[in-house]
Amino acid sequence: MLLGAVLALLLIGSAAPASAHAALRATDPADGAVLESAPAHLTLTFTESVGLLDDSFRVYDPDNHRISTGEPEHAPGRSDSARVSLPGKLRTGTFTVAWRVVSADSHPVSGAFTFSVGKPSPTTVNVSSGPVENAVTGSLYDIARYVAYLAVALLIGAAAFLALCRPPDPKPLRTPLLAGWWALLGSTVVLLLLRAPYEAGTGPASVLDPAALARTATGRPGLALLTRLALLLVAGALLPWLRRRSRPALATGAATAVALALTWAAAEHASAGLQVPVAMASTVLHLLAMAVWLGGLTALLSTLYRSSDVLPVSVVTRFSRLAFASVTVLVVTGVYQSWRGLGSWNALTDTSYGRILLVKLAAVAVLLGAAGQSRRWTARLAEAKNAVRVRVPEPVGGPPPVPEPLPEPPAPYRRALRRSVLAEVAVGVTVLVITTLLTGTLPGRAAAEASAAGTTTGIPAASVTTVPFAVGAAGGKVQVTLDPGRVGRNSVEAVVFGPDGGLAAVPELRVSFTLPARKIGPIDAKVRDKGGYWGTDSLDLPIPGTWTMKVTVRVSEVDQVTVPKRVKIAR
Repeated sequence: MLLGAVLALLLIGSAAPASAHAALRATDPADGAVLESAPAHLTLTFTESVGLLDDSFRVYDPDNHRISTGEPEHAPGRSDSARVSLPGKLRTGTFTVAWRVVSADSHPVSGAFTFSVGKPSPTTVNVSSGPVENAVTGSLYDIARYVAYLAVALLIGAAAFLALCRPPDPKPLRTPLLAGWWALLGSTVVLLLLRAPYEAGTGPASVLDPAALARTATGRPGLALLTRLALLLVAGALLPWLRRRSRPALATGAATAVALALTWAAAEHASAGLQVPVAMASTVLHLLAMAVWLGGLTALLSTLYRSSDVLPVSVVTRFSRLAFASVTVLVVTGVYQSWRGLGSWNALTDTSYGRILLVKLAAVAVLLGAAGQSRRWTARLAEAKNAVRVRVPEPVGGPPPVPEPLPEPPAPYRRALRRSVLAEVAVGVTVLVITTLLTGTLPGRAAAEASAAGTTTGIPAASVTTVPFAVGAAGGKVQVTLDPGRVGRNSVEAVVFGPDGGLAAVPELRVSFTLPARKIGPIDAKVRDKGGYWGTDSLDLPIPGTWTMKVTVRVSEVDQVTVPKRVKIAR
């Protein structure tokens, strides 16, 4: 079953890149802005604190040449910002900025935007900001995260079952305890090695780069992983003593489990956003309750199948009570974390985070149904045991007879309990997979903040339209560039070409826009002769839609033509 889970995780991890958690809130200069003079700095503001990389900013001039910039830094007193200084003199034209940072919850995020100095360039530089992550590195990193979640649940859950439920034969628990410990150790090492290429978006070949490893060791995610490794060494030393159930070992084991859970809380959703202390405490409780329940189920299943002794009903009853307490904690903390991540009811259906959360809730409902079935079989098992009575004959002199051994409850109840626990474990693995996917998705609250700020994380594409015209003996075409081709202020550049494809001069050119569906317009772009092309930086288009652009070309005192063309204006 573990092999099947790993294969499913491999397929899911390779299906799509994980979404980042920090969303871009604003840029200075604004995306698509036309400035009179070159700015001294570029500043990006995010919805949460971010970490910077050596290559967090790449700035390209209008000829697609990368320009030298200063070292990336935070704005003074603002950990949710990224800033870089620009050279003292920038040429006229459109500059493209590609950026990449690491959100506080350890996920990288990247994007791009443009700004212009003086006037926009006639052409737009096509620079890709690159994917959020390298496909191979991202898949390997995600699989390691999934395995780490499964492993910590198995390790903590089996240890809690051994300590609190007290099975008479602890030998069957040796396998899940060691499997959980080794799997968590291996996945943590993989995460630590892949951390630097995962942040930089590079391939896994750079995992042994000493400089990258040093940078990982000083960042918060890297420190959390190193702490996890140290705690695993402590846990490994405790395992032999834990099987003896000594009180010092149990107390140290409980503290180690809490500390392990903190290594997740310190590097994921809870470490950023609102109410961080409460969120981290909730995350620790949520993870521990999940581990005690689902890992304990695996330990119970292993004991039911592999124990050399018949498992007493008291052990199953103790775990049933423990599982009920875990479910209560899961519900309370889960409701809080859902509220914190969503921010509104609309985010349940309007965001990826909300939709994945709905899937998780459905899976949890199935899991609770399976758990209820297991509790019913546990109750029947206890009732069957209580119904068995020891028959002792009345003594009539002589030594008292030896009581008959207590018969075990009926075997069908045990088989039914095994099946229901197996089903519960299978659904629990599915819930863990969905939970891990949820931790790799932009929370609905952050998505709403970014949407309200009106920022984008991609290079705005200029709208280029070619309008052919013919008037009298003259003819040719007008190439109209509308940048960025979205609602709000746009720059317009119109270049006239003659029939031979060369630049042509005309005495007058007019461009206007009308939105017939909303009865808006005509809006005159008021283009002016700029010497080689006609242009303006002050066209304001108020709403999105398919607009009718009319281009009027006058070639003489009496000859002119107006040609309509449809253009789409994005939001």
